[in-house]
Amino acid sequence: MKKIVKSTLLLACAGMCLAACEDRTGKDGLTAVETEMKAIVEQYVPGVVYATYGDLAKESGELYELLSAASKKGVGALSQGELDAICAKFLQARQSWEESEAFLYGAATDFGIDPHIDTWPLDVEALATSLSNAEQVAQLEGEDGIAYAAAKLGQELLGFHGIEFVLFRDGKNRTVSALRANETHEAFAGKTVTGAQELVYATAVAGDLRDNCYRLCVAWNPDAPASYKERCEELGVAVTLTGSDRTYGENMLGAAVKGSTYATWQETLSSILIAGCSNICNEVANVKMGNAHSGEDINYIESPYSKKSFQDFIDNILSIQYTLYGKAGATTASDKSLITLLKNHKYSGVNDLQSDLDASLKALRACQAKGAFVDIYTDASVQAAMDAVNDLDVELNKAAAWVVKQ
Repeated sequence: MKKIVKSTLLLACAGMCLAACEDRTGKDGLTAVETEMKAIVEQYVPGVVYATYGDLAKESGELYELLSAASKKGVGALSQGELDAICAKFLQARQSWEESEAFLYGAATDFGIDPHIDTWPLDVEALATSLSNAEQVAQLEGEDGIAYAAAKLGQELLGFHGIEFVLFRDGKNRTVSALRANETHEAFAGKTVTGAQELVYATAVAGDLRDNCYRLCVAWNPDAPASYKERCEELGVAVTLTGSDRTYGENMLGAAVKGSTYATWQETLSSILIAGCSNICNEVANVKMGNAHSGEDINYIESPYSKKSFQDFIDNILSIQYTLYGKAGATTASDKSLITLLKNHKYSGVNDLQSDLDASLKALRACQAKGAFVDIYTDASVQAAMDAVNDLDVELNKAAAWVVKQ
């Protein structure tokens, strides 16, 4: 009789445990919190990554078309309004790129796209030598000029900063009259380089920039525009993970399933926080600002010709905000976002994370109000901004540590 009672009790306990497990684990084998994490990634990948790279690809393509048209038209017929429109398009594309830097992991790193299109400082002396060589300038003209630029110029003359040099000086748009004259930068002393030659160079580099931005979009989004895919096929470049036919987006969305490089949803969110957000925090604070501010390398200044360095840094931190909030351009967190997950599960550091995010943006905007980074990089406000961004980095790492334990 006692044995029967004991067996009955064991069966009852087993039933209770099974019910509890069913509460924690759904039909797909995920716990409740893992299901939330999966939904967050399903919001983040299209809402942040696809959206941002889609904007970047579109804008870089438009920048190339504008520069190409200007180069064909000739500086003698180019109006200031047309040149200003090119400058505005450059800054738009530049903003989208900087807002993508919280997810440099993946295609941007694996394919070497980040250093290819965003290396600084520009090697102005090498540029002067290249553009004073008539044969090399001739190689940069036309559609074939894009391939020549990509293969021959080197990353110190490619990407955003080469184009920036042609379009901006001392924080202002170049004037048409300046482009109609010979280049006067000190690195060009003793060399004769015309504005027309500079436009040829900028157009070829913009074409290469466009191609790399198309590649980023295609490498992440399986539904990228057909014209982007066709261009990547024409170039013969890889757009999927090595040894796989999946895009980076499909790989992340397929986490916790055999074949994905992400073993669990916890690992996926941790990677977003560490490889993405923390990585750009460290770069902004200790490299982009730190190198010049510390005196380690006073020439290591991003966007010195447009004087948009602080805007670059702000956009980098905004890329973290959009990642945490679950949508590009978001000013408040979506229901399916990292911040909401942390709040709903009463993570003790969520307020510190939000506070440090806000403080970083406030500190950088305070710097921006004082002047351009190239002019005030030794100012105490720069150190304050560096400290704020480093504090944010600490909180991001704490949040990641919490996530992996769930």
